[in-house]
Amino acid sequence: MVMSVVSPRKSLTEVLQRVGGYSSSSSSSSSSSSSYGSHSQLKRFGNESEDDYDEDGTMELVQIGAERTKNVLILMSDTGGGHRASAEAIRAAFQIEFGDEYRIIVKDVWKEYTGWPLNDMERSYKFMVKHVQLWKVAFHSTSPRWIHSFYLAAIAAYYAKEVEAGLMEYKPDIIISVHPLMQHIPLWVLKWQGLQKKVVFVTVITDLNTCHRTWFHPGVNRCYCPSQEVAKRALVDGLDESQIRVFGLPIRPSFARAVIAKDQLREELEMDPDLPAVLLMGGGEGMGPVRKTARALGESLFDKQTEKPIGQLIIICGRNKNLVSTLESDEWKIPVKIRGFETQMEKWMGACDCIITKAGPGTIAEALIRGLPIILNDYIPGQEKGNVPYVVDNGAGVFTRSPKETARIVAEWFSTKKDELKIMSENALKLAQPEAVFDIVKDIHELASQRGPLANIPYILTSSFTSII
Repeated sequence: MVMSVVSPRKSLTEVLQRVGGYSSSSSSSSSSSSSYGSHSQLKRFGNESEDDYDEDGTMELVQIGAERTKNVLILMSDTGGGHRASAEAIRAAFQIEFGDEYRIIVKDVWKEYTGWPLNDMERSYKFMVKHVQLWKVAFHSTSPRWIHSFYLAAIAAYYAKEVEAGLMEYKPDIIISVHPLMQHIPLWVLKWQGLQKKVVFVTVITDLNTCHRTWFHPGVNRCYCPSQEVAKRALVDGLDESQIRVFGLPIRPSFARAVIAKDQLREELEMDPDLPAVLLMGGGEGMGPVRKTARALGESLFDKQTEKPIGQLIIICGRNKNLVSTLESDEWKIPVKIRGFETQMEKWMGACDCIITKAGPGTIAEALIRGLPIILNDYIPGQEKGNVPYVVDNGAGVFTRSPKETARIVAEWFSTKKDELKIMSENALKLAQPEAVFDIVKDIHELASQRGPLANIPYILTSSFTSII
């Protein structure tokens, strides 16, 4: 029996003490609304909050009319690496485009402020994707609106107070959701607060094609879709055309900017300068048939007649240390580089000629930007299934679960079918949207600008809290 330990969530009192909005003394707030009755100790989070006086005197600048730094809260969850990657990409793009004009906060509010099952979504997701049929049932059974609306309303009834306290701590001017379960409850909280017209709320969808219907909420100011296929689903689910923008998947700015030539990258990464290279990935956890595929490539990329390699292999094993040690112990006839978790994927992709990976949307989008033909060898049922036709039907790659077939295709691309590899590379570049993350943050900035200079938004403790304080 395996026992998991879940870190304790913040109590409501702890949250209120952290944000400076609650005091046990009877004189803590004279500005509270009379509607709070005996709870006059509650502070109003507006222009008079002590928490707004920063050490650098920001509050004084606001009082004389200077534009203050706007708070942007990005809501994400580590249920798959794509949500955090998109959140970090958006943070980086804001900093590049607007500098200190925005303060970006990336948070898993569910993990920090709520209890089970929301604070345990990461572990639950990892368990289910290892048992893919279980995830497939969960994905499709919760897709109908009447079902997910019911369970989200039930969760909101139990945890909305904690979510409200979380929003109070960060007092966002702009909220960006990069997770399908982070629209409904925060939007309900904003409605209770009467802040729907003051706080900009946008959704950035991180699935390329098929996606869960909880992504689509008609109450958002903007829904950023990575493809026309997703935009069509948004329209069917009740969003208006004015709410939808199709910019692409937000990818780290390092993929879109400062592109280095392949020859320079190969020299920097100590690769063979002349042999074509294939990049084999197993995701952040090093999952899938990586070892079998690597061994098959080791055989297919070695010409037995000339006894020389026709290609080289780069293997990214993620956090799977056992996979790294196992591959390092193998004997190779071709040049092979075995890496663990990598933070410079833009360089490894830029140095290679094709890629083998499961159908994760982030990896696909990154590969397209680098013009890499893609061999998809697996997908998670539900949100990743539609990524396969997205790549294959657009002529940017192929799909096969067979390691031997994968190795045969790569060997042909590197020898007798170089023209096919070139055409697929051109098709990949046509699909690529390297400026997507910058288009998204610029549009969000425009949305915020349309509302004029943002005053300190008066987050308060609503009457929904009074019963538990």
